[in-house]
Amino acid sequence: MRVRLAYGRSGLEIDVPRERTTVIEPVQAPALEDPDAALTAALRRPVAGPPLRELASPGQTVAISVCDITRAQPRREMVAAVLRELEGAVRPEDATILIATGTHRANTPAEFQAMLGNEILGSCRVINHDARDDSSLVDLGETGNGVPTRLCRHWLEADLRITTGFVEPHFFAGFSGGPKMVAPGLAGLDTVLTLHDAVRVGDPRSTWGIIDDNPLHSDIRAIAARPEAKPHFSVDVLLDRQQRITHVFAGELFEMHRRACAAAKPIAMRETNHRFEVVVTTNSGYPLDQNLYQAVKGMSAAAQVVADGGTILCAAECSDGIPDHGRYAELLGRGGSPEELLRQIDARQEAEPDQWQVQVQALIQRRARVLVKADGLSGDQLAAAHFEPAPNLDAALAECVAARPDARICVLPEGPQTIPYVGG
Repeated sequence: MRVRLAYGRSGLEIDVPRERTTVIEPVQAPALEDPDAALTAALRRPVAGPPLRELASPGQTVAISVCDITRAQPRREMVAAVLRELEGAVRPEDATILIATGTHRANTPAEFQAMLGNEILGSCRVINHDARDDSSLVDLGETGNGVPTRLCRHWLEADLRITTGFVEPHFFAGFSGGPKMVAPGLAGLDTVLTLHDAVRVGDPRSTWGIIDDNPLHSDIRAIAARPEAKPHFSVDVLLDRQQRITHVFAGELFEMHRRACAAAKPIAMRETNHRFEVVVTTNSGYPLDQNLYQAVKGMSAAAQVVADGGTILCAAECSDGIPDHGRYAELLGRGGSPEELLRQIDARQEAEPDQWQVQVQALIQRRARVLVKADGLSGDQLAAAHFEPAPNLDAALAECVAARPDARICVLPEGPQTIPYVGG
């Protein structure tokens, strides 16, 4: 049986034995026939709070938070709908689009064009948030469970603050979107590191699909709830596998996000009654599988149902490499094994940039063998990151099946767009 996997921009196919393979995919919600009309309707009839237009006044400055290039958000459509609704009340030149990079690299001018289009770029200011630029941050003191809170000055100083994002399960924040567009999206490095420290990331409640009683998400919400930081209005969407809009939610941040998460959970989270000796996963194709750092999310989805001592085969193109920026590769190079990496993390007094991804990766590799197909990386690079190269996915799967003739196989063609879990 041939199964098509999300991989880069073009995808790839793999042969699996039909009689022992379970394919788990998201429930396919229909794409909206007129997403622009749906966005406008949501802005005018929010799930909670006043319509966007009622919040706008002449002379106001506006800050709009959007996802960076590693996320599949339909930014152009969402920002255009917001600007149309503000037309006549707020001048375009008074609107600033903030790219909520968190600790990711700055997006390039070419990426700005792809993300937002010439019309928006020609009328609004667009700024990459920089978590390491102290001059661009404001210190707000501690929030939640001892989180030192520094946020983007442009966000805090705006008269009208608007978040835009999309909601999908997140491997330790529960779900994306909503308050994450404030922190970690627009937060300083120390804030992000504390939110992702070993204690929070290692807590079993910090996982896919959980926002209540999730210690990491609770602190994210506490930061976004601060009066000087809370969005005045928020918009989130749900997407299908072609990255088309299926649902729109708008209004007061927390009620809007709660409803979006409730709608996303039955679509993206699928129950199974047993674990699998072999799990084939992806990182949902481009733009999510641009680098190995992001691909850990697809591995984490697979780890939810892989049997102890089993094998995960991950297909992620990694066109952006490890990547070269950040400290992920450096941290991986410090330890000769996943166990050694975990011991080093436990021994550190403070979190380091990219430590959380290394921690999650090491916890996965403690339980399962992980092979990676990544055309953007060499075998030596994958080996240095503690992965086994799998340049031919069909051959790698055949080797796994030959070693375990009774192996049950699970395939996650969309990677973390589908989060499997073993039911009670």
